[in-house]
Amino acid sequence: MKKVLVVDDMLFMRVTLKSILEKNGFAVVGEAVNGVEAVKKYKEFGPDIVTMDITMPEMSGLEALKEIKQYDPDAKVVMVSAMGQERYVKEAIMAGAKYFIVKPYQAEQVLETLTKVAAL
Repeated sequence: MKKVLVVDDMLFMRVTLKSILEKNGFAVVGEAVNGVEAVKKYKEFGPDIVTMDITMPEMSGLEALKEIKQYDPDAKVVMVSAMGQERYVKEAIMAGAKYFIVKPYQAEQVLETLTKVAAL
Protein backbone atom coordinates (compact mmCIF):
# COMPACT_ATOMS: atom_id res chain seq x y z
CA MET A 1 0.00 0.00 0.00
CA LYS A 2 1.51 3.33 -1.09
CA LYS A 3 1.73 6.09 1.53
CA VAL A 4 0.54 9.54 0.47
CA LEU A 5 0.93 13.00 2.01
CA VAL A 6 -1.93 15.32 0.95
CA VAL A 7 -1.06 19.03 0.89
CA ASP A 8 -3.72 21.69 0.29
CA ASP A 9 -4.76 24.79 2.21
CA MET A 10 -8.46 23.99 1.64
CA LEU A 11 -9.95 21.38 3.97
CA PHE A 12 -12.54 20.34 1.38
CA MET A 13 -9.81 19.46 -1.13
CA ARG A 14 -7.83 17.46 1.45
CA VAL A 15 -10.94 15.54 2.52
CA THR A 16 -11.92 14.84 -1.10
CA LEU A 17 -8.46 13.59 -2.09
CA LYS A 18 -8.11 11.53 1.08
CA SER A 19 -11.47 9.86 0.42
CA ILE A 20 -10.61 9.03 -3.21
CA LEU A 21 -7.22 7.62 -2.24
CA GLU A 22 -8.26 5.59 0.79
CA LYS A 23 -11.15 3.96 -1.11
CA ASN A 24 -8.66 2.80 -3.73
CA GLY A 25 -5.81 1.22 -1.83
CA PHE A 26 -3.64 4.20 -0.90
CA ALA A 27 -2.83 5.10 2.72
CA VAL A 28 -2.95 8.81 3.55
CA VAL A 29 -0.24 9.13 6.21
CA GLY A 30 -0.56 12.86 6.72
CA GLU A 31 -2.08 16.16 5.66
CA ALA A 32 -0.57 19.64 5.48
CA VAL A 33 -2.17 23.06 4.99
CA ASN A 34 0.87 24.90 3.60
CA GLY A 35 4.35 24.34 2.24
CA VAL A 36 6.08 24.74 5.61
CA GLU A 37 3.97 21.92 7.06
CA ALA A 38 4.45 19.86 3.89
CA VAL A 39 8.24 19.86 4.20
CA LYS A 40 8.07 19.05 7.93
CA LYS A 41 5.59 16.21 7.43
CA TYR A 42 7.50 14.82 4.45
CA LYS A 43 10.55 14.44 6.68
CA GLU A 44 8.42 13.01 9.49
CA PHE A 45 6.35 10.46 7.52
CA GLY A 46 8.51 9.64 4.47
CA PRO A 47 5.55 9.17 2.11
CA ASP A 48 5.85 7.39 -1.24
CA ILE A 49 3.90 10.18 -3.00
CA VAL A 50 2.93 13.78 -2.20
CA THR A 51 -0.03 15.60 -3.74
CA MET A 52 0.91 19.28 -3.55
CA ASP A 53 -1.34 22.26 -4.13
CA ILE A 54 0.52 25.10 -5.85
CA THR A 55 -1.07 28.17 -4.25
CA MET A 56 -0.92 28.16 -0.44
CA PRO A 57 -0.14 30.62 2.37
CA GLU A 58 3.26 30.86 4.12
CA MET A 59 5.13 28.75 1.55
CA SER A 60 3.85 27.91 -1.92
CA GLY A 61 3.72 24.40 -3.29
CA LEU A 62 6.56 25.26 -5.68
CA GLU A 63 8.82 26.35 -2.83
CA ALA A 64 7.89 23.25 -0.81
CA LEU A 65 8.56 21.03 -3.85
CA LYS A 66 12.04 22.50 -4.19
CA GLU A 67 12.81 21.99 -0.48
CA ILE A 68 11.50 18.41 -0.52
CA LYS A 69 13.54 17.60 -3.65
CA GLN A 70 16.64 19.05 -1.98
CA TYR A 71 16.03 16.83 1.05
CA ASP A 72 15.12 13.78 -1.06
CA PRO A 73 15.99 13.92 -4.78
CA ASP A 74 13.87 10.79 -5.35
CA ALA A 75 10.69 12.31 -3.88
CA LYS A 76 7.57 11.70 -5.99
CA VAL A 77 5.51 14.88 -5.95
CA VAL A 78 2.32 15.40 -7.97
CA MET A 79 1.33 19.06 -8.26
CA VAL A 80 -2.33 20.02 -8.03
CA SER A 81 -3.21 23.26 -9.80
CA ALA A 82 -6.27 25.28 -10.64
CA MET A 83 -7.08 26.15 -14.22
CA GLY A 84 -5.01 29.06 -15.44
CA GLN A 85 -1.85 28.12 -13.54
CA GLU A 86 -0.06 26.57 -16.52
CA ARG A 87 3.11 28.62 -16.02
CA TYR A 88 3.45 27.23 -12.49
CA VAL A 89 2.97 23.70 -13.79
CA LYS A 90 5.90 24.13 -16.19
CA GLU A 91 8.07 25.49 -13.37
CA ALA A 92 7.02 22.60 -11.11
CA ILE A 93 7.94 19.98 -13.71
CA MET A 94 11.32 21.66 -14.18
CA ALA A 95 11.79 21.61 -10.39
CA GLY A 96 11.17 17.87 -10.27
CA ALA A 97 7.42 17.27 -10.00
CA LYS A 98 6.47 13.93 -11.56
CA TYR A 99 3.00 14.85 -12.84
CA PHE A 100 0.26 17.36 -12.28
CA ILE A 101 -3.49 17.23 -11.75
CA VAL A 102 -5.72 20.15 -12.72
CA LYS A 103 -8.61 21.20 -10.45
CA PRO A 104 -11.44 20.43 -10.64
CA TYR A 105 -10.40 16.82 -11.03
CA GLN A 106 -12.19 13.51 -11.40
CA ALA A 107 -11.46 10.55 -9.12
CA GLU A 108 -10.36 8.45 -12.11
CA GLN A 109 -7.81 11.08 -13.14
CA VAL A 110 -6.34 11.21 -9.62
CA LEU A 111 -6.09 7.43 -9.37
CA GLU A 112 -4.59 7.04 -12.85
CA THR A 113 -1.95 9.68 -12.13
CA LEU A 114 -0.99 8.38 -8.68
CA THR A 115 -0.85 4.78 -9.94
CA LYS A 116 1.57 5.89 -12.69
CA VAL A 117 3.71 7.81 -10.20
CA ALA A 118 3.72 4.90 -7.74
CA ALA A 119 5.16 2.67 -10.48
CA LEU A 120 8.07 5.02 -11.24
